[in-house]
Amino acid sequence: MTPVELSRTVLHAVRRAVDAGELAVAVPERVVVAPPGPGGCGDYATNVALQLARPAGQPPGRVAEILRPHLLGTGGITDVVVTGPGFLNISLRDAASAALVREILRRGSRYGRSETLAGQAVRLRARREVRACVHLDVLARILRSQGALVRTGCEGGPPEAEWGRVLGVRIDVDDQPGRYADVHPVPAPADPLPLGRDAGRWALLHPAPHDRPRLGDEHLEQRESNPLFRVRYAHARTRALLRNAADLGFTPEPGPETEEARPLLQALADHPRVLQGAATHHAPDRLARHLVTVADAVLPLLPAALPLGEEKPSAAHRSRLALAEAAGTVLAGGLSLLGIDAPDHL
Repeated sequence: MTPVELSRTVLHAVRRAVDAGELAVAVPERVVVAPPGPGGCGDYATNVALQLARPAGQPPGRVAEILRPHLLGTGGITDVVVTGPGFLNISLRDAASAALVREILRRGSRYGRSETLAGQAVRLRARREVRACVHLDVLARILRSQGALVRTGCEGGPPEAEWGRVLGVRIDVDDQPGRYADVHPVPAPADPLPLGRDAGRWALLHPAPHDRPRLGDEHLEQRESNPLFRVRYAHARTRALLRNAADLGFTPEPGPETEEARPLLQALADHPRVLQGAATHHAPDRLARHLVTVADAVLPLLPAALPLGEEKPSAAHRSRLALAEAAGTVLAGGLSLLGIDAPDHL
């Protein structure tokens, strides 16, 4: 069960409680599920009971207890624990990991894209400055990935031609009058063009908009201290594993995963939520940092994806290979939204 599917499951539980006369509330359009916070447990948690308490005229803890049996009656959920003032903490079956990997592999580069902002018209405007224009380019990509209709403007005329030629900036300038949301990150302290497209864009996007970016050669170094290198290296390693597995005559097959894979599974499950947050808050750095999290979680797992020596490929190898492929898919899709290449060989 993916986070999106779990969110729908929680909504269905609310609807069943309302239909049974246990709650007198309007069923919300959406609910948020996220990793449990401090004091929580399980795989996901939701504050839907706190959200509904006031309109229901009941304490949040009581609303949570009403919803709990409706959630427990759903396939895929093994336990629901109420913590704090009324948080519902949900544990999923082991099969949830396989379902998540299958969903990612099914959707490919479109995993995480949604229609959350469908029909919403967003107009963005940046000053004629290289970092602002790169942010504008990427924000338009991310917003469109969530279904928004985006128009972009640039103060002071179109971007410099070199920004398009070297950094790949693509902005369709909208000169129509109207209200824009301004894109104004801290300006670049130096010219990023010597870094080239991939490193230059990463250097401008990875720091939060209010932070001053560093534009040194560290972004070009192929070492672990360079986050961009770790992300691209992790992607290339997943692709190399798939090639090596094909040479050995076996293919990926999603299945149950061990506890050590939980951080990666959590990061992969969070990808749609991260994209929605990056779109809603106009924060491309959230996506860049999330890709680093995925890369750092997958790299330690890769050695177990292939059999060693005379060992025959097992179900565990096929499952780990599928997980690696899913991680590579998320890394490639995320880098694409940032306008950065994800090479299969590095």
